[in-house]
Amino acid sequence: MATANSTLFTPIRIGQLTLPGRLFKTATAETRATLDGFSTQAVIDFYSLIARGETPLIITGNIYVCRDGKSAPMQLGADDDDKIPGLAKVVDAVHAHGGKFFAQLNHCGRQVIPRFAQSPVAYSASDVKDLLTGTQTQALTVAEIQRLVGCYADAAERCQRAGFDGVQLHSANGYLLSQFLTPYTNRRTDEYGGSLENRSRFHRQILEAIRVRLGPDFPVIIKMNGSDWLPLRDGLKTGELVEAAVVFERAGFAAVEISVGHYESGFPMVCGTFELCLRHMVEGSMSYLPEPRRTLLRVFRPLVTLASNLLWKGRQGYNLDYTPQFKEKLSIPVICVGGFRTRDAMEAAIAQGKCDAVSAGRAFIADPFFYRHIRDNQPGPHCVDCNGCVGHLGAQPAECYHPSVKAEKDAMLAREAA
Repeated sequence: MATANSTLFTPIRIGQLTLPGRLFKTATAETRATLDGFSTQAVIDFYSLIARGETPLIITGNIYVCRDGKSAPMQLGADDDDKIPGLAKVVDAVHAHGGKFFAQLNHCGRQVIPRFAQSPVAYSASDVKDLLTGTQTQALTVAEIQRLVGCYADAAERCQRAGFDGVQLHSANGYLLSQFLTPYTNRRTDEYGGSLENRSRFHRQILEAIRVRLGPDFPVIIKMNGSDWLPLRDGLKTGELVEAAVVFERAGFAAVEISVGHYESGFPMVCGTFELCLRHMVEGSMSYLPEPRRTLLRVFRPLVTLASNLLWKGRQGYNLDYTPQFKEKLSIPVICVGGFRTRDAMEAAIAQGKCDAVSAGRAFIADPFFYRHIRDNQPGPHCVDCNGCVGHLGAQPAECYHPSVKAEKDAMLAREAA
């Protein structure tokens, strides 16, 4: 085990929690729960494997805080007390291997295909149609916003009761909290729209409600964009998002994880190749789109694949384009997600002061022992950024769908079980 002088394996504090290393499992939708949002043995097995790899911190896939915030079938929920026993079993499995576990809390907002999520309505900050899915949204009233503040606080309390070590609010990638922050999707003229102070009010009220319930020591972190990546639309640039992060730190968030983009942006959040990804989408979640959009996607899939491959080529640490500006202004930990695959790249990002920690998703799907293998300089299945797993999210379980990488993963797990 060669970890001497490595910045990647030094302790880091998030609030009152001390973690032994700085490579985390970021949130990826598991697509393993029941249709009603209850945990299953498949969810337990998914996270137990990653915990067995000695991963210091695991963040769940997005957990819906209320039924109208659900984004897809087979998504975990924390919308009712009856979910607590199942969530507790998942937490216990992670804790049995010494891992720390955060629940990512989310409301999908306008980025929902109602028929896919079996949702009668899509809520957002304003009634701005989603150009990718064609979903027409309904602007939340102030009373409905206050209801959702309570839903987030209720969900956080349930997660604490289930044994989670902290929660993460999902305010990246164009979901509801991101929709409130972004002027393109927030055109309100009341106390939740206009200035940054107003557009961040929803976030701050949620955090305050959680603090009232759970006290000052329960870690609450936030995931947000480093850039909205919305050309020709009124999306937020890095400097404006840094200003928002300063507001969030002042409000009491314990760390920030930096991602990029909305659904309308395309694929800047999962750089790589997209032939397998788009084929799986056409067969899965996108098959629930209105017929004209399904037809367009089927007909133009080769062209969309070519354009995506050119625009979003795979590279390590692509959100390091943004994190140094956050590091400059924040004293809380800055976590960078985005294509990390090698120890050298992760160590350099931290050693050069571009971030305090890194997180990965697809790499852990390909190799649940990714952390241990990186730490001990051992070989393991290596994600090739084909994004087959991304294409299946919400329709099939989060799994490696690249034939040779999956075969290597299966062989590794068979050896581990022998």
